[in-house]
Amino acid sequence: MGHEAVGASASVELERLLLEAKSAVPRLRPGMVSRSPLVRSARGSGSRVVAVTAPAGYGKSTLLAEWAARDERQVVWATLDRLDDNPRRLLSVLASAFSRAMGGQGDLVADMTGPDVSVLGRAAPRLASAMRSAPRPFLFVLDDLHEIRDPACHDVLGVVMAGVPEGSQLVAASRAEQPHVPRLRVSGDVSEIVSSDLTLDVSGTERVFATARVPVTPEIAAAVRERTEGWPAGVYLASLVARHRDPRDVLVTGADPYVADYLQRETFGRLSASTRRFLRRTAVLDVMSAPLCDAVAGGHSSRRLLRQLEASSMFLVSLDRRRELFRYHALFRDFLLGELAAAEPGHADALRVRAADWFEAHDAPELAVEHLLPTSERERCVRLVTRIVMTSFQAGRIATVDRWLRALGDDAVAGHPPLAPLAGYVAVYEGHAVEAERWGALADAASYDEDPVDGATSFDSARATLRALRCPEGPRRMIDDAQRALAAEPTWSVWRATALTLAGDAHLLVADIASATRFLADGVEVARAVRNADALVLGATMLAMLDMDHDRWDDAAERLRLAVQTVHAHRMDDYPPSALAHGAAARLALHLGDVEEARRLLVQGMRARAFSTFAAPTLAVRVRLQLARVSWSIGDVAAVRHLLREVDDVLRHRPALGALVDAAHDLRTAVGASERHAVPSSVGAPLTPAELRLLPYLQTHLTIRDIAERLFVTRNTASSQIGSIYRKLGVTSRAGAVDRATAMGLLGS
Repeated sequence: MGHEAVGASASVELERLLLEAKSAVPRLRPGMVSRSPLVRSARGSGSRVVAVTAPAGYGKSTLLAEWAARDERQVVWATLDRLDDNPRRLLSVLASAFSRAMGGQGDLVADMTGPDVSVLGRAAPRLASAMRSAPRPFLFVLDDLHEIRDPACHDVLGVVMAGVPEGSQLVAASRAEQPHVPRLRVSGDVSEIVSSDLTLDVSGTERVFATARVPVTPEIAAAVRERTEGWPAGVYLASLVARHRDPRDVLVTGADPYVADYLQRETFGRLSASTRRFLRRTAVLDVMSAPLCDAVAGGHSSRRLLRQLEASSMFLVSLDRRRELFRYHALFRDFLLGELAAAEPGHADALRVRAADWFEAHDAPELAVEHLLPTSERERCVRLVTRIVMTSFQAGRIATVDRWLRALGDDAVAGHPPLAPLAGYVAVYEGHAVEAERWGALADAASYDEDPVDGATSFDSARATLRALRCPEGPRRMIDDAQRALAAEPTWSVWRATALTLAGDAHLLVADIASATRFLADGVEVARAVRNADALVLGATMLAMLDMDHDRWDDAAERLRLAVQTVHAHRMDDYPPSALAHGAAARLALHLGDVEEARRLLVQGMRARAFSTFAAPTLAVRVRLQLARVSWSIGDVAAVRHLLREVDDVLRHRPALGALVDAAHDLRTAVGASERHAVPSSVGAPLTPAELRLLPYLQTHLTIRDIAERLFVTRNTASSQIGSIYRKLGVTSRAGAVDRATAMGLLGS
C-alpha cells in the first residue's frame, strides 16, 4: 500500500471540478415563482434543521436556491447524487462544501479520508466540530438527499447535524421521508415543508405561464391549477404544451400517470431527431460536460446543444458558474432513460462503456469503474478495479473499494485471482479477519500465469506477500514467503517495501536481530522512495523498538518522529500499524518523563488496536505487548491483564509466532510476580476491540437493536457491550459516554 497513482493529477483535477460543481449554488431562473413566505417561516422558526420533503417536480431545488439567494448568512451548498451513497464519500462532499464556503478549514477534507472503520468515530465528529466552531453563522443546504440510501450514511449525517450551532441551520430536500425527521420532531428541533406547502396557487400558475410567454386569463389559470392540482412540474408542462395549444385544452394533472406521454408528444417529440438522440444517450450520465457528451453521444456539437437546451429551459441544470457541467432534472432524466430503452434497446450498456472509456483516458479510473459496474463488462471492470484497488485504498477510499468488491461479487473476484490478494490485504487493514482468511485461502488455491496490473511483478508475488502478512504457518514459512516476494519484486516495485518489512518482521520471530535490522532498514529506505506509507510506519516503528531495547533512545526518537508524522500526514490513525507507532511513542514519552503525553499516545494506540486482528498476527501481538508494557509502567494493571488475554486470543488462531510467544510468556510471568506484591489498582479495564467498534454508534440515535444490526451481532450482545462501556467509563447514559470518550480521546479526531 501507500502507492500513488501515476497520472493522478488529471484525476484529482476532475474530482476537484466535480466537488466544486456539487457545492455551487444554482442560479435562479428568470420568472420563477417566489417561495419567500415559506423561506421566511422556516428561517424564523429557529429550528436547526429544516426538512423539505416532496415528490419530484414540486420545486424543492428552486425553493432552496431562492432561500440561498435571500439568506444573509454564509451559504454552504451540496448537491448529492448516487455516487455519494457511502459514508466516506458523503462526508468528503459535505466537508468540501463547508471548507469552500467558510474558508480557513485547513485539511478538513483530507481528514475525511482513511479506513472505513473510522468514519463514524473520527471523521464525522471532526466535521461536526468544525461546524460548531465556524467563525460565522451559516445555512447548510443539502439537495437531493433521497440519493442517500445507505443507513450508514444517515448515521454519520446524524452526527454532522448535531454539529449545527445555534444561529445556523441545515436544510435538506428529499423526495423520500428523511430518516432523521422523526427523531427531531420529538425534540422539536425540525421544521418541515411538504408537498402541500409547495403546490402553486392561481397567481403562481399565472407566473409560470407568463415566463413561458403564454398569456392566460385568471379563469384559465384557475382551471389549469385545478387540473394540475397545483403540481409545479405539471403546471410547467402545461405551459410548454400551451405554447402550441389552447391552454384550456391542457389536461395534465399532478396525479396523471401519463406525464411521459405529454413530454413525448408535446415537448420531446417536437425536437429534431438528432437532438432527441443526444438527449436519450446522454441520460446515462450523472454529470455532463461537452467533451464527455461528445464521446458518449457521438459528434462534436455537444457544447452548443447543452447551451441551447439550458437556454430553452429543457429540464437542464447548470452545475457551475462557468456553465461547463450540467445534469438533467430528475423527472426528465427518468423519462429520457425510458425513451432510450424503447428507441435503442440494449444500447445503454454501450453508452456507459463509452463514458468509462472517456474517464479512463482522462486519468479518472474510479469514475470509469462506476460507469462499468452496471454493465455486462464484468471482466474489464474486474481488471480495472484490480489495477486501482491499492491506490484508492491509500487515498482513503476504502469504503469505495469495499463497495466495488461487493458489487462485483465473490464469484467475479474468484474468477480473477489477482484481485483476491488485494481484497485480502484490504480486509486485513479494515480489521475484517474472517474476510481476510477467506480471500487468503482463495488466493492460495488459485493459479494465474498472466502479468498482473496492480503493481506487483506476479500473482505469485502478491499471494506470497499476503500469506507472509497472515503468517498462517509460522516464522519459517513467513520468511520463505517474504523471500519469494523479494526475489520477484525489483528495486522500483511499490510492493518491495512491504516484502522487506515483512522479511524483517519474520526474522525477529526467529530472534535473528541482525538480519531483521537489515531488512527493516532497507524497507524504510524503499518505502520512502516509493511512498509506501504503511511499510514506512511499520518498518520505522519496529526499528525504533529495537533501538529502545538497546538504549539507543536518540535513534528511536528520530525513527518514531518519522513514523508518527507519516501517520498524521496520511490520516492513518485507525490503520493497524499506527497502533504500534503510538504505543512505541508512548514508551519513548515515558522514558523522557512526559507522563501526560505517554497517556495520550497510549489512548491513541488502544483505540487503533481494535482494527488489528489475527489476520496480521505478528502485528496484532506486537501492538498489544507494546501497549501492555506502557500500561504496566503507568500502573494500569487491569489494562495489562486484558491486553494479555487479547494476545492469547490471537495465539489461539496463530500459535506458531516464535519469539512473540516467548515475549508474551515473559511479560505474563513478570506481571504475575509483581501483582503479588502490588497494591490493587483502582483503574478499570480498557474498552475491548468490540466495545471500541460499538462506541461511535452511541453518538447516533439508533436503538440498541439498530446498533446490533449495524455490527452484525445480537441485540443482547450489543446491550451487554453498552452496559460494559458505561461501567468502564463511569457513566450512566449515552451522552455521558460520548462526552467521556471524547474527553479521553476515544472519539473524535
